[in-house]
Amino acid sequence: MGIDQSYLDYSSRDDRLSGGARQIPITTQVGSFNVWTKRIGNNPSLKVLLLHGGPGANHAYFEAMDSYLPAEGVEYYYYDQLGSSFSDKPDDPLLWETERFVDEVEQVRQALNLNRDNFVLLGHSWGGILAIEYALAHQEHLRGLVISNMMASAPAYTAYAEQVLMPQMDQTVLAEIKALEASGDIDNPRYMELLIPHFYEYHTLRMPADQWPDPVQRGFDQLNQQIYVSMQGPSELGMSPDAKLANWDRVDDLATIAVPTLVIGARYDTMDPAHMEMMANILPNGQYLFCPNGSHMAFYDDQETYFAGLLQFLRHLPR
Repeated sequence: MGIDQSYLDYSSRDDRLSGGARQIPITTQVGSFNVWTKRIGNNPSLKVLLLHGGPGANHAYFEAMDSYLPAEGVEYYYYDQLGSSFSDKPDDPLLWETERFVDEVEQVRQALNLNRDNFVLLGHSWGGILAIEYALAHQEHLRGLVISNMMASAPAYTAYAEQVLMPQMDQTVLAEIKALEASGDIDNPRYMELLIPHFYEYHTLRMPADQWPDPVQRGFDQLNQQIYVSMQGPSELGMSPDAKLANWDRVDDLATIAVPTLVIGARYDTMDPAHMEMMANILPNGQYLFCPNGSHMAFYDDQETYFAGLLQFLRHLPR
């Protein structure tokens, strides 16, 4: 792979005036809206669309990609899903459904002219769910797929949190967290005061929260809670029983995804690394990348391993 002069030649790009940023119109069952994307680089044969997590986070925390992907000549796209950051933020719960998000991604793909010759979809966390669902619906458009730090089963994710991660926590702290959730008092500052040092700094990003890089801080600060709580629940401690994604499970469908797929897991992740390795073994053209020092955001706390593996996968995608 590697960079050449054409990577920085935007003379023929219709988004040259805006530096690669554009608002893409999408249609939904409740009206038309705009979602924001921004292109980095120029490579006709390799274009990566980044699906952020949350649900309801934004593109910001992917900005670590800027330190690695341009040097390898990868064209890539930041993208705020509907309801997030630079995209429109309608207030309609009918929009926060997985199938609707899949349709949104397909409309974005068409607008960006991504196709089977060049299109790689990378989804992290909730974005991994969305990437799996997109591949199941539209894999004919994909050259490759990356499922980063996401299990293929929400019930298994919740069970891992309850049976493996929660017993490792200070049980007094855990009891207080659960009491705040039970009373619906999740907006209480005490809730995050407990979660961040006792869980997030161990399993979301393994460094003191006051040292989290600026893109991560912006990603958390701008989280759309309406989307996040309705689809996931109040925190990363598994999914709430009443969350829209609580029963999502695609393990039995992975064998139908034929495109080359990289699954990325990490030792300290909120997601079970053994489950993610199992996913790679089920996928017909699956590979597994393990980040031994990483957590849920392994592209920060095990950055060298993460990007070495990701770029190796992208270099060797069949044409």
